[in-house]
Amino acid sequence: MDRTAIVIVGHGSRDACANAELQQLVHAYRTRRPDLDVVHAHVELAEPLLEDALRALAARAQRVVAVPLFLFAAGHVKTDIPLALARARAAHPGVRFHAVRALGVQRQLIELARKRALQAAGGRPGTDGSVLATTALLAVGRGSSDPDANADFYKLVRLIGEGAEFAWVQPSFIGISDPRFAAAAEHVALGRPERIVVLPYFLFAGRLIEQLRAMVAQLARRFPWIRITLAEHLGADELVLAALDEQVQAALAGERPLPCDTCQYRVPIAGVAAQVGGLRALLYSVRHGFTHGQAMPHVHAHRALRKHVLVCGNGDCAERGSLLLLDRLRQLVRGRDARHEIRVTRTSCMGRCGEGPTVAVYPDGVFYRGVTAADAEQLVHEHLFGDRLVARLVDNILQ
Repeated sequence: MDRTAIVIVGHGSRDACANAELQQLVHAYRTRRPDLDVVHAHVELAEPLLEDALRALAARAQRVVAVPLFLFAAGHVKTDIPLALARARAAHPGVRFHAVRALGVQRQLIELARKRALQAAGGRPGTDGSVLATTALLAVGRGSSDPDANADFYKLVRLIGEGAEFAWVQPSFIGISDPRFAAAAEHVALGRPERIVVLPYFLFAGRLIEQLRAMVAQLARRFPWIRITLAEHLGADELVLAALDEQVQAALAGERPLPCDTCQYRVPIAGVAAQVGGLRALLYSVRHGFTHGQAMPHVHAHRALRKHVLVCGNGDCAERGSLLLLDRLRQLVRGRDARHEIRVTRTSCMGRCGEGPTVAVYPDGVFYRGVTAADAEQLVHEHLFGDRLVARLVDNILQ
């Protein structure tokens, strides 16, 4: 019988407490399922990293299943995990590697989030509703540049509110996407509820929870007549373990495969293996733009670009001002009437969290880090139009 190993994949954090919570959850799951070989790994920021874990498991298992411990499917689930699996398959052809979907909108997580919200409000289903009838629920998600992830969060918040008798249920995000927490909180507070319950829809504690705690305290000072309570995050609860086990069972049964694990630009598929890799995908896009522009010329014809600038819009980079940088770069490019030759695009994480904002310039393949809006003019003048590197900003690791 083939030996199967399970690797539970978390994001990873610079906060030791967040990593410890992940390990606590994995230990609890390992205790729950002693029949399985269960380990954990991180996509970034903490060890063990996913590729190292896959390499270690390949030495003792014939089948390795990656289970993303992510609430929603965004960049890491759709890109980083499939890429790691593709490299593992190439390095260990005798081992079967596959993955299942992120946790997503699961009934156990809806139940747990509702329980956290009710505990914070001091109410429960089946009462006369007097507490909840004057309470607004403000749910806070991570926020993503992936619209599917944001849409799933909205759906989940709606399901949390169904039947819970809150006077008002409002979704918001702590970063990247709108509505941001501060704006949504002010909007809710101006409705003058007696209570506001802020529900952090995060698996683990960490810097974002601490940031949210400070924002809630500031909100309470601004609206002292409203009782504002921060609910607990999800944590290593039994209901999270149940949701995780459902994903593992689906993986073992061959159900719910990760769709992006079969993307032709991420993994080798018979007949199109040559397309694998970011450079191939980039060249394909340029070729498509050129041929499409020839065949069907119109106002938005996809001409081949002289430069394509990618600006990270994910968490750390956004907090360090990457969105201001993005706007400034676009203004400068428009000011030189170069919109059809130079495109500035917001992208997801490029793997340099904590050292951003990160900027990549193609087709040059040059990465910059620590770029601010104040650097935009020099970057445009020297690199985009002068073809000279801005040496002080070059990321020597990624270039």
